[in-house]
Amino acid sequence: MKNANVSSLLKLVGTAFRRFHLTMFIVFIVGCLGYAVISFSTLLSESSTDTSYTSPIDAGSIDQATLERINALHTSDDPTPAASTPAGRINPFSE
Repeated sequence: MKNANVSSLLKLVGTAFRRFHLTMFIVFIVGCLGYAVISFSTLLSESSTDTSYTSPIDAGSIDQATLERINALHTSDDPTPAASTPAGRINPFSE
């Protein structure tokens, strides 16, 4: 009696698998993609700064010329300078 129960159960599972194998595959793929998106989102939202990190570069190792070039750079708060075209040419993208 037990063997008949197990074999009928396996037959039922086999029939369901043959009937819904494409649906189960699509649900599996969508589930994996959803997990990947959530994992990637969690990875990007975590803080990447480590408080115990110390830079291997000491502060006095930059020469004066490099320091002046760094100080000459504009910050992201400054407006970007207007692009200039060479004399005698027009910008086809401006109105």
